[in-house]
Amino acid sequence: MNYTDTAKVTSKGQVTIPATIREILKLEPGATVMFKVTDMGVILSPCEIIEKPIYTAKEWRRIEKLVAEKGKVYKTSGAAKKHINSL
Repeated sequence: MNYTDTAKVTSKGQVTIPATIREILKLEPGATVMFKVTDMGVILSPCEIIEKPIYTAKEWRRIEKLVAEKGKVYKTSGAAKKHINSL
């Protein structure tokens, strides 16, 4: 599919993606897009940001074991990290 449209860059560096292109890419408000600069130009692509766990499953089991030995168990890695940072 080939479709061309234009938009102006604002003084803040913002561009409104034309409605037709938003429809083609199925972009809803709040969607994340990726810009990739190539020798041929710029590619705009919808993308999804996925949170990467701070620790691997193996590291988390080790942390749980160490913490349990001290009598404290955390339900999330965030809670454990907050406690560690407060030390």
